[in-house]
Amino acid sequence: MSNSVGIVLVSHSAELAAGLRLLVEQIGSDTVPLAIAGGTDDGRIGTSYDRVLSAIRHADRGAGVVVLPDLGSAVLTARTVLEDHPSPDVLIIDAPFVEGAVAAAVTAASGADLKTVADAAKEARNVPKL
Repeated sequence: MSNSVGIVLVSHSAELAAGLRLLVEQIGSDTVPLAIAGGTDDGRIGTSYDRVLSAIRHADRGAGVVVLPDLGSAVLTARTVLEDHPSPDVLIIDAPFVEGAVAAAVTAASGADLKTVADAAKEARNVPKL
């Protein structure tokens, strides 16, 4: 089992979350615990409290978890889960979904701690594309 910081991707779309997971796995490392919570329990666009909670539990290997929501209700659902199940080792991060996930995974793969992984995801907002 990995002792890396875990990453949870929360999206309205199961396909978007799964696609980003594939990208992150190829760029990052198989040592980083990565879980997704995409779509509703019945397969629609939206977010699921139970999926978010399950993904956090799956990604938590003892070094903390960074939760990256895409937008809107994904943020609200993730916040609600964290309010109901508070842990100083689980952080919701305001970061660009794709760039933040990649930065977090690369940083977590290097063995960085929770704060460093969270900061890397946040800092991805300031990296110019052009």
